[in-house]
Amino acid sequence: MSGGYHSARDHRGPLRLDCDVVVVGSGAGGAVVATELAQSGLRVIVLEEGPRVEGPLHGQMRPSESMRHVWRDGAFVAALGVGQSPTINVTMAKCVGGSSVVTGGVCFRVPGAVLHEWQNELGLEDYSEERLEPYVSHVERAIHVEEVPVSMRSRSTTLFVEGAERLGVPIKPIRRNTKDCNGCGRCNFGCPHGAKMSVDLSYLPRAVASGAEVWSHALVERVVTRNGRAIGVVGRILNREGGAAGDRLEVRARRVVLAAGAWHTPLLLQRSGVGHPRWVGRQMTLHPGFRVLARFARPVRGWQGALQSAYTDAFEHEGITLMALFVPTGVLGATMPGVGAEHVAAASKIDHLAMFGGIIHDAGGGSVHRGPGREPVVTYRMAPEDRAKIPRVILLLAETFFAAGAEEVFIPVLGMRGLDADAFRRTDLSRVPAARIECASQHPLGSARMGCARENSVVDPDGRVWDTQELYIADGSVLPTSLGVNPQLSIMTVATRFAWRMRDRPLPPLD
Repeated sequence: MSGGYHSARDHRGPLRLDCDVVVVGSGAGGAVVATELAQSGLRVIVLEEGPRVEGPLHGQMRPSESMRHVWRDGAFVAALGVGQSPTINVTMAKCVGGSSVVTGGVCFRVPGAVLHEWQNELGLEDYSEERLEPYVSHVERAIHVEEVPVSMRSRSTTLFVEGAERLGVPIKPIRRNTKDCNGCGRCNFGCPHGAKMSVDLSYLPRAVASGAEVWSHALVERVVTRNGRAIGVVGRILNREGGAAGDRLEVRARRVVLAAGAWHTPLLLQRSGVGHPRWVGRQMTLHPGFRVLARFARPVRGWQGALQSAYTDAFEHEGITLMALFVPTGVLGATMPGVGAEHVAAASKIDHLAMFGGIIHDAGGGSVHRGPGREPVVTYRMAPEDRAKIPRVILLLAETFFAAGAEEVFIPVLGMRGLDADAFRRTDLSRVPAARIECASQHPLGSARMGCARENSVVDPDGRVWDTQELYIADGSVLPTSLGVNPQLSIMTVATRFAWRMRDRPLPPLD
């Protein structure tokens, strides 16, 4: 089989393949490693559980269809809250290109304060801004990172910026991996115009041009090891639309790279019996996120313009980042409060709504457990200091909108109706039960953390799983702490570093 895109579903009978390197997962980490290694002359196979959805098809799908076909489990994935923690809806993609296909394209470098912690508290001496510069610059060129111009801002974002300026809060432009973006606001459902340089457009075509094979509908169930060395993977072909597992899939490889994301990489390690059991699937961070809607007297039409174009790090010292966002009207309408006529009345005012969001730089209370089926069970116990940040995030967002002239706000509390400024200020957010708080995440990280010793980590500073030769991890699960900002560029930076180190290491023969 020559390099190219293949669907395992089109193959009859068991599928057996050989290669130099097999990469499990085609998202931000896997696509980078596959491309860098294929371009160095290695025979690379990428295995992706989901389908390949080409750009024009994104334009033909409604958001609801995209959620069904591109998002994992129709976006109904959750980290179950434990104790005083809210249950967190976690959205991720299941398609060629991974979650890079459904992000807003936001690109932040690893913050300096985070790198300082990695170096000085975790001993990761090579992770300084200076030493990471070659890798991050390489990625930024490959995915065309650029600043979102003010002219691309939506009216929703502009209103928040006006409120922030009145309160003395500085706002900064966001950088995204886009080229010729027209501001359609459909980023989270796959760019219909091919303007977002997600890895299915920016990296994987170069991998394929260098001979890599990208297989969709290929479910990997475990890593095969022999005498302490990874020698391949086994799994199943997903034969039908519903994802039913069919014939056996087997790939022999001289090196195995797991890039299935922080949700599924630890599950693969657990099923394979490799990795430190104390750390595999532990210390997951999520960047718990919250959004506030605001209704203005005049039309806003917040869906017109770049989905994410501005942010503030003025509250970084509190572990809070505020950032622009919006969603298509069909999705937004379904979230409006009330039932029956009340819901219809609220939804009819969608064109008067603005939205902004905030994420928490969390300490990491997530745990990944083997479930009864193919999916893991993930729980999340929010640290008390992080729980205390929730009212602060909501307060900052709401007060900024009121400063911009909002008539009422809709806060992320189930059953809560719109609140004017007086009603909002009378609301004691610290007394809201965790079960009523609406919380979301797109940034699961850290469940197979990187470190300098096998006693407190899963992989070493080069991504190698301790005590299992030729097994690497190259996705968000290796990041040892949360970042406080969107992680796409950081994951790709670390994956590039791992890949360049891999190129310099000789491969053993096929077993």
